[in-house]
Amino acid sequence: MRKFRRRIYPGPEAFLIDLRALLARRQALRAATRGEHLDRAFRERLMLVVTGVNGCRYCSYVHAREALAAGVPPAQIEALAAGAVEGSPAREAPALLYAQHWAETGGRPDSEARERILQRYGEQQVESIEAILRMIRIGNLLGNTVDYLLYRISFGRWGG
Repeated sequence: MRKFRRRIYPGPEAFLIDLRALLARRQALRAATRGEHLDRAFRERLMLVVTGVNGCRYCSYVHAREALAAGVPPAQIEALAAGAVEGSPAREAPALLYAQHWAETGGRPDSEARERILQRYGEQQVESIEAILRMIRIGNLLGNTVDYLLYRISFGRWGG
């Protein structure tokens, strides 16, 4: 049986940590989803970057479709899913790179990286960005965890 390679929740406590962190930022999440601090295309780019790191096939499909509807060009969607931010709007590139770093570190970015992003975007916008990142991380890891369970019970035939 080949190895399952996508990121999953190692246990319920890890999920609860993410859920508590998201609930603590629910006002920022509401603002972000209403477009107050992030426009729809920017929000979808952020989600595609995190999904590219975590590898959730469900979120990849949904957010590629949403990004297209928000006006993100198909070539840019493919690039973001592959981990490349080139071709994205220049004003968003630092946030997209931060999102990638944030996802790669499991939601624990270097304090220097966070400080740079705060200086660039300000507290309100960073709160919205991080709420979106946490939300998509939860979706990614839940989707991958379901796939991992399918993978295990089918001896690698499903969910991989």
